[in-house]
Amino acid sequence: MKMQVNEIFYSIQGESLFAGIPFVFVRLTGCNLRCSYCDTRYAYNQGTEMKMSTILERVVAYACGNVEITGGEPLLQKGTPRLITMLIENGYQVLLETNGSYDISAVDKRCVKIVDIKCPTSSESDKNDLNNIDRLTPMDQVKFVVREWKDYEFAREIIQSKCHKLPGSQILLSPVTEQLNPAMLAEWILKDRLNVRLHLQIHKILWPGIKRGV
Repeated sequence: MKMQVNEIFYSIQGESLFAGIPFVFVRLTGCNLRCSYCDTRYAYNQGTEMKMSTILERVVAYACGNVEITGGEPLLQKGTPRLITMLIENGYQVLLETNGSYDISAVDKRCVKIVDIKCPTSSESDKNDLNNIDRLTPMDQVKFVVREWKDYEFAREIIQSKCHKLPGSQILLSPVTEQLNPAMLAEWILKDRLNVRLHLQIHKILWPGIKRGV
């Protein structure tokens, strides 16, 4: 089976509980959403068709045991669950970053799933499949990207009503870079005594202004 691949690169993981750890990133082409703050619009259509065996060869060349499948939206391509299982069976720890609009139940349970739940200012919050929250395993994570107060209120309501399955350390609230002061988000979290993790994008701190290959 072939996949449409936007880029494969080696970098420091900038997001999730694995932030700071070297990873190989396989960015797949295509996305079904058009979030207002999207920073990977180049992945909407650009890509090269690759056999899964070729993807594995490219990953092996980096000599790193950690792989993240990202996008775009990886689950837009039907072969993504198979790619994930192939990587796991070849000894890799695999993360999947997904926008939360597709059912994650087809994904190998050994894969760490990072599910992004879209808030109102993304303009795509109506696409959330909130049933994914019930499909999470104890090692999975959820992420809310917050641009302003109404996003925080939206995230808080979902966290308090639906996210009891995960510990607060695996519920990530991330400010939109350069659009919400992280200190403001921290104040909201502390005021509400919300049991979550404040989450910053390390790669944007390390390499400001660089959009690809990081």
